[in-house]
Amino acid sequence: MNGVETAAQRFELGSVSLWTKVTGAGRPVVLLHGITASAYVWDPVAQLLADSGGLRAVAVDQRGHGRTGPAADGNYSADGFAHDVAALADQLGEPVIVAGHSLGARNAIVAAAQYPGSVAGVVAIDFTPYIEPPVLAAVGARVNGGYRAFADLDEVRGYLRQRYQHLPEDAIERRARHGYHQPDPTKKSYWPLADPDAMRLAAAGLSADLAEPLAKVTVPTCLVRGSDSTLVSPEAFRRTRELRPDLPALEIAGADHYVPEEQPAAVADVILRLTGRS
Repeated sequence: MNGVETAAQRFELGSVSLWTKVTGAGRPVVLLHGITASAYVWDPVAQLLADSGGLRAVAVDQRGHGRTGPAADGNYSADGFAHDVAALADQLGEPVIVAGHSLGARNAIVAAAQYPGSVAGVVAIDFTPYIEPPVLAAVGARVNGGYRAFADLDEVRGYLRQRYQHLPEDAIERRARHGYHQPDPTKKSYWPLADPDAMRLAAAGLSADLAEPLAKVTVPTCLVRGSDSTLVSPEAFRRTRELRPDLPALEIAGADHYVPEEQPAAVADVILRLTGRS
């Protein structure tokens, strides 16, 4: 880890006990994963940000996910996720840069629109307004179909390789080791850590209008698309750029939807530029 300190830290936010993985020290950059994932998917990006000096990468297990677990209020709308971002910023003691992928990108945009005093900037990766309804319906089907038992971690790895065909092997390993657990060790089967009811509700919420929140964002924001993304179509990205022609928008080559895991150096560079460190 190049001598950069990494530690788990919980933040009590009322409805959730938010689990985070903190890498480095200095100005906080909050990292929000996509649906069903966890803070660990950000490991390579977090390390690059910390190594740059002066940045503290705070990767979050969002409500309903990972080691945070279900929210006491059962709220998995954009408002619930955005409230967690603002509450976390309050506990960190300063406005935060928020980089989010997929579900996390949606949450970052909504947080910036609703809590501009808590969010200093946004990098929104591969989620925009105007995603076509059949595409979002397919996401929901994949999410709901992923909650099942696996005999062992090798079976988990095989499933992940089939589902995420362009992820590098180290990303597959992180997802397997940190996204699954044995709730009953006597049965030895592995289950996803992400709560199934939370995932169902979060997936349904992805179809809510995002154009209005994005139109309201006033903080520095960069929109990012994987050049081969099957979630954000070229047409959806074009319409989003027309909605906010003032915002920088770029495509990262060599990535489909899972940009932070496939091209972490490129993503870290975008974040560093937004913070003025590149």
